[in-house]
Amino acid sequence: MGNCGTREESATDSNANNQVNQLQVTSADNQGLEKKRSRSISGLSDVSTPRNNMSIIEISRNNSLIYNNIISFTLFELETITKSFRSDYILGGGGFGTVYKGYIDDNVRVGLKSVPVAVKVLNKEGRQGHREWLTEVSFLGQLRHPNMVKLIGYCCEDDNRLLVYEFMFRGSLENHLFRKTSAPLSWSKRMMIAHGAAKGLAFLHNAEWPVIYRDFKTSNILLDSDYTAKLSDFGLAKAGPRGDETHVSTRVMGTYGYAAPEYVMTGHLTIKSDVYSFGVVLLELLTGRKSVDKTRPTKEQSLVDWARPNLKDKKKMLLIIDPRLEDRYSLRAAQKACSLAYYCLSQNPKARPLMTDVVETLEPLQNGSLNDAPLSSSMYPLMGGGGGSDHQMGRRFVRTVGSAGGCRSRNLTCDPAAPAACRVR
Repeated sequence: MGNCGTREESATDSNANNQVNQLQVTSADNQGLEKKRSRSISGLSDVSTPRNNMSIIEISRNNSLIYNNIISFTLFELETITKSFRSDYILGGGGFGTVYKGYIDDNVRVGLKSVPVAVKVLNKEGRQGHREWLTEVSFLGQLRHPNMVKLIGYCCEDDNRLLVYEFMFRGSLENHLFRKTSAPLSWSKRMMIAHGAAKGLAFLHNAEWPVIYRDFKTSNILLDSDYTAKLSDFGLAKAGPRGDETHVSTRVMGTYGYAAPEYVMTGHLTIKSDVYSFGVVLLELLTGRKSVDKTRPTKEQSLVDWARPNLKDKKKMLLIIDPRLEDRYSLRAAQKACSLAYYCLSQNPKARPLMTDVVETLEPLQNGSLNDAPLSSSMYPLMGGGGGSDHQMGRRFVRTVGSAGGCRSRNLTCDPAAPAACRVR
């Protein structure tokens, strides 16, 4: 999938270099004490495979919270764990560069716990690779969430730029949805993935200084052994507007088919730009189709253009649901998910819901156990033909699609039973 624009923009704040310098870089000696990293290393053995009989799934699960600080690796250490970046160790690649599998333990450096990792190597020919590398270190070094891929370490040696992440056993959502050899994801897994990814975005949007992800797509959603969704690749992330600012102005960057129309037209970026991208991914989960597919008939090549008109009709919307699901889902849950996608894909950014509302709406859809009783027009004005503009329907989003009386504060841990002052939009 091509980019909407060039990658020539600086994706970092003016103080990004200072932020990276302030990251706590640690290693451990035999007693687990922190000390400055050593650039010389010796006596390394083959560390690309586990040392015991535990499966990679078990190791990944047991070590998900090992690293509390970012580790500075030497290039030699990372060459060792990837067998000099051997081709059969490649997991994938993208605009930044190539990703390799590896395995670190105390044979790499004394004190390191055994854990499988993914090593992303900067493409040295990329003009802005360093800026994107710096952005990832900056954001992932300071923000941690269960639905964001964990940055374990990095390497900045001469002109080499590498990042070391936790290993995501099941790869990308893109592969599970669109590879013909992959078994189709069940309804509950699709909604669980959507819910997890939504929680990751909501966390970013509700940070002390909001962060706009800007490249939300199926290839950037990685899955662990339990199908927990985690956001990856923060190279295009951008600090959002603060105070009285309504948007940030940037060059248009991202992936064609996922970028919000107002962002493509004006370069004005807001958290609602991410909400639109989320709507595209939700539509991909519902239909099993790619956001842009040139192999389909002309009118069906753009998923949003083809599907969104059908989302307004509770009968037609069921015709676009992925046939591989074979009707193994709740009718009511499917209608609510389609309605949510419709709101997220509104041409009017103000009519799109907040990601906190999206998280709340998706929560009950994961098990598909919603009552299949017919939906009334009073509950679903857009399905019942109640009319009204996108903006009007967006204002009613919480009452119609989300759960009644839910928390609307920016605190994601807010107790729904708390006083009314906590439940403001």
